[in-house]
Amino acid sequence: MGRKPEGALRRGWTTGACATAATRAAVTALLGEPFPDPVTIVLPKGDAPAFALAFEGRGEDAATAGVVKDAGDDPDVTHGALILSTVRRGPPGSGVRFRAGEGVGTVTQPGLPVPPGEPAINPVPRRLMTEVVEAAARAHGLAADFEVEIAVPGGAALAERTWNPRLGILGGLSILGTTGVVVPYSCAAWIASIHRGIDVAVAAGLPHVAACTGKTSEAAVARLYDLPATAFLDMGDFAGGLLKYLRRHPLPHLTICGGFGKLTKLAQGFLDLHSGRSQVDFDWLADRLAELGAEAALVEQARGANTASQVLGLAREAGLPLAEAIAERARQAALGVLEGAPVAVELVIVDRQGTPVARVGD
Repeated sequence: MGRKPEGALRRGWTTGACATAATRAAVTALLGEPFPDPVTIVLPKGDAPAFALAFEGRGEDAATAGVVKDAGDDPDVTHGALILSTVRRGPPGSGVRFRAGEGVGTVTQPGLPVPPGEPAINPVPRRLMTEVVEAAARAHGLAADFEVEIAVPGGAALAERTWNPRLGILGGLSILGTTGVVVPYSCAAWIASIHRGIDVAVAAGLPHVAACTGKTSEAAVARLYDLPATAFLDMGDFAGGLLKYLRRHPLPHLTICGGFGKLTKLAQGFLDLHSGRSQVDFDWLADRLAELGAEAALVEQARGANTASQVLGLAREAGLPLAEAIAERARQAALGVLEGAPVAVELVIVDRQGTPVARVGD
């Protein structure tokens, strides 16, 4: 995630909101009216944004409209993507059906909000699009029997930068959103991806998942265990988002892996490990050295250290098992959040090269 800019941040709109706006414009045109531009929709919390159309197209039995996704000041991979909706008449009695066009993925594994075989269009966007299609049909005295095809040109390449391949969503992006609004730097999408990863692992009956802070720690766990790709959860800084969800949706065995600095913050009790939202307490770390029998001079040196890695280096030179002590405290912090859920927790701390320096727990 990029550096958060200074000052007030501009909100944006989810792919689901953009798809809904494009669908309203397309169904309006299909039923013989001009494309509305801008096109206004009503979101679940009452927001009524207006979207400029970036594409309009009519065929003999279809109409297509497109909206460019504006994520505001959020560093969203889909910012600037063209979201297209093509609406066609469906067979009598079919209702509103959805289809994945170019760049929109298809669900292939259970555990996600929509079943395998369906386009990766989440329930709230489906409801919003269904509502605008049904409203247009009522206005013309018609039954709401339509096919809605959502496409995102280039979406397959963008999806490689998301969790979709790991979640078994193949061929492109997901059409997401619960409120329709993107709150900059809220990290809601990342935490939601962690939750969906857990859902897929539970549905697959996986006995063991690994929550890693980054690629180095993930590679370290991959060397320790032969786990399928769906067992790896890109936790990043969001230990709380992971553990609170596992408390309600437990799996038998959890390995948490990360660097010494981030997992020191977990050991201190922080559940958001981002450097902008939690800091290593060097006095606290020095006290842990003292508990291990460090000499007074070493303890004072640790209090004045610049980085957690520096303290770890001092401890290792002195032959003190600081990494193991921090790993066990971090494991206990994780167990505290799990509140007795049947999840066995292992904690692995790695150095910058990905070599484990401490490994505790089940």
